[in-house]
Amino acid sequence: MNKKIRDLVCLGRAAVDLYGHQIGSRLEDMGSFAKYVGGSSANIAYGCARLGLRSAMLTHVGDEHMGRFVREELARAGVDVSQVKTDKERLTGLVILGIKDKETFPLIFYRRDCADMAISVEDINPEFIAQSQALLITGTHFSTESTYRASKAAMEYAKAAGTKIIVDIDYRPVLWGLTSLGDGETRFISSSGVTEHLQTILPDCDLLVGTEEEIHITGGSTDTLSALNQIRRLTKATIVLKLGPLGCTVLDSAIPNSMDELIIHQGVRVEVLNVLGAGDAFMAGFLRGWLRDETPETCTAYANACGALVVSRHGCAPAIPSEAELFYYLKNAASIPRPDQDKKLNHLHRVTIRQPASRPDVCVLAFDHRKQLYEAAVSVGADPVRIKTLKRLLVKSVEYGMQKTQLAANAGGVLIDDTYGQDALNDVTGRNWWIGRPVELPASRPLELEGGRSIGSRLLSWPLEHIVKCLVFYHTDDAIDLRLQQEQQIQELFAACQTSGHELLLELIPPANTREPDEATFLAIQRLYNLEIFPDWWKLPPPSAQSWDKLTRLIHARDPYCQGVVLLGLGASVESLKNSFKVAAPYPLCKGFTVGRSLFAEASQAWLANTITDQQLIQIVGDNYVQLIRAWQQSRAAIAHPATQELAA
Repeated sequence: MNKKIRDLVCLGRAAVDLYGHQIGSRLEDMGSFAKYVGGSSANIAYGCARLGLRSAMLTHVGDEHMGRFVREELARAGVDVSQVKTDKERLTGLVILGIKDKETFPLIFYRRDCADMAISVEDINPEFIAQSQALLITGTHFSTESTYRASKAAMEYAKAAGTKIIVDIDYRPVLWGLTSLGDGETRFISSSGVTEHLQTILPDCDLLVGTEEEIHITGGSTDTLSALNQIRRLTKATIVLKLGPLGCTVLDSAIPNSMDELIIHQGVRVEVLNVLGAGDAFMAGFLRGWLRDETPETCTAYANACGALVVSRHGCAPAIPSEAELFYYLKNAASIPRPDQDKKLNHLHRVTIRQPASRPDVCVLAFDHRKQLYEAAVSVGADPVRIKTLKRLLVKSVEYGMQKTQLAANAGGVLIDDTYGQDALNDVTGRNWWIGRPVELPASRPLELEGGRSIGSRLLSWPLEHIVKCLVFYHTDDAIDLRLQQEQQIQELFAACQTSGHELLLELIPPANTREPDEATFLAIQRLYNLEIFPDWWKLPPPSAQSWDKLTRLIHARDPYCQGVVLLGLGASVESLKNSFKVAAPYPLCKGFTVGRSLFAEASQAWLANTITDQQLIQIVGDNYVQLIRAWQQSRAAIAHPATQELAA
């Protein structure tokens, strides 16, 4: 028998969901949409990966932007996409939907001749199926002759290899041609043809999951017990009957004589935003236990909790919890009636599903400077508009430095503003670089944000890969009015990033002439954590070794999911920075540097004065960048590993 190297392979729908942002609105009146992975099979594969299972997807996507999005999102979540084939003749399916109220969701499927329905017997790899503990197929892929044949072939390969066969009934009448094309919302229409068709697959099932309506269509009766008994006559499979907010029941053997005899595994009561996607999350949670031979009580606890979390959130796949989040919620569900408003839970959701989950060390050239470069241009009589060109040339310096040091794409990066650097930002976006982008009004104290207080509106136009960088001159001993004003602004920024999905880098610099700046930095971080502000990154002046010890313990204790600390330069000499790297390198919390003026200031002023050429600027700054990359790499390589491991523990 083949070795089972993965837990689950999901065959079926993989599409894109376009979810209306405006809650309570008709689809006709929707003004904007969020884009998520969709399709029940893809959602389940995605959810299972988040919950720690080794899942894979078996489907087709189109040879276009949406198909690439589906493939990339699944892969980022940890799903094996080796069996996701690109169809050059068909487009990826789309679903456009809105949330009118808790039970009403106008929904349109754009799936006529879509890519995932073109899967054929030839696409099914018997060995891939055999290497999986289980095969899951959703009901839509039994609805056409070609997908039925492909699904049946996969089931035959699974049966021969001892791979468990799971069917999620996932009945959508519109996808069986039983409603008008625009009626994706209707969940049940009786059809003897659909019933007979579904019943042909039951004998080979090991697990069958459905709502009451889905059990009705499969069993051929709107009486739940009659439908269950008919299903049981055709299969020995474990039947999981979902009962919405009541929970679910698991039937491994004979069907009871009355509904009162069913053992109900109760769900968690939450405030419902929308029921869409709850079934896919339920399935992912159930399989998290079932594929590990856990008890029905445990499997259903996972399933009901996952479903409860998704109905309280926007979207399907992105709302499914991570494993850490699920266990936290199970432990504390009684005290979390509104998961969407629980700060701890939302923080866990944010940081444990963050993509990438963690980065390698980063070596970042920071040229988000606005005030300094404007002053440099004015001092040599240059038109400040030339700063835009300068920033595009500095991108080429980064490319030069990364090439010379063979730095991986996700280890190099930039800090660029959009005041003078929008063209430069456009040049680097989409290349897997670390990209930071400032929001603070330069030199403001108290902190002010560029574009006013409505930072959430501004972030709507930012690519999600851009990291929000905010520099604040902050000290816990500041005058109370000043400190509270700055703290409120940081809290608002953090909340905006939580909503938008952007990572936040908080750059803390003690005010000029601060005595014991390391201690001031430590107290500032401690204070911001007390205010429940959890940046993804901290950007700090280089601390002493003693201060690194304290910072490591503080950050690990207060936010173990923090991405880390990066060092700033403040115009220090390259030699001084190299020395600070040697101090920082033994501490895993330090993830590298974001340095600017030390590397580009002199050459940029010369370029603005027209005393050096474009190519000379690129090479001078690039060589400085290379020096710093190599200094960081050499410092990291020289670490005494036993001491580092002891500290990290």
